[in-house]
Amino acid sequence: MGAIDQESLENKEVFARLYGEPLFAIPTDLYIPPQALEVILHSFEGPLDLLLYLIRKQNFDVLDIPMAQVTAQYLVYVEQIRQTHLELAAEYLLMAALLIEIKSRMLLPVKKADTDEEVEDPRAELVRRLLAYEQMKKAAQELDQLPRVERDFWVGHAQADLHIEEILPDVCAEDLRQAWRSILKRAKLHQSHLVTREQLSVREHMSQVLRQLSATEFLEFKQLFHNVLEQTESDAVAVVVVHFLAVLELVKEALVELTQSEPYQPIYLRLAYAPISSTV
Repeated sequence: MGAIDQESLENKEVFARLYGEPLFAIPTDLYIPPQALEVILHSFEGPLDLLLYLIRKQNFDVLDIPMAQVTAQYLVYVEQIRQTHLELAAEYLLMAALLIEIKSRMLLPVKKADTDEEVEDPRAELVRRLLAYEQMKKAAQELDQLPRVERDFWVGHAQADLHIEEILPDVCAEDLRQAWRSILKRAKLHQSHLVTREQLSVREHMSQVLRQLSATEFLEFKQLFHNVLEQTESDAVAVVVVHFLAVLELVKEALVELTQSEPYQPIYLRLAYAPISSTV
């Protein structure tokens, strides 16, 4: 039974499909609004567009618009809009009022101004607006005729699997010299400086002074340091300073005496506990 029903359905003529389901007849409760059967031949983008269409269609001169005829045609179109789409008729009604005002002003007698200047035509302001709108509309149409991506043409994309070998620049002798100089400069910045401390003992130098004085009765002050400088291999200034401190420490402890025969004469050292010779 199911196979027979399926075959009978396939033999019927499908009138339409709704959401994928076949319709074999027009539904009796189908409601079609009147607006669905309307055919709009011309569509306008505003009141100026409609007014310019009426003028250009009848080859009227924009600078000399027959206001009575254009206004009558304009009102017929506005009445059609008002009956079907009242929410869209506001701007058109405003333009219709302006046209009626211009028409009424043209019917009134013209009064010359006291300054003998020519009275401006009531249509002048409307003409300026129409000419400016027409200019912008033509510019928009010219822009729309320009080729547009994804409307008139498509941008081609291609991926090339190419292996590009990198060519390194040649290195001259001057470049190598500059690089080596830069390395040396950086090496000097990272160079470490080691400060060593030399161990100099004042007590040891005191013993040296005592040994020197024990071998002689008197020793000249300069000779004492001359002998030290001959024996040292390190910093001479540090050794002389320590040796001088040793002499001062011996004098302080009363182990060494400093003598001078006359003022501004050489200074001599001798042991404080050594006996003074009768010849001196």
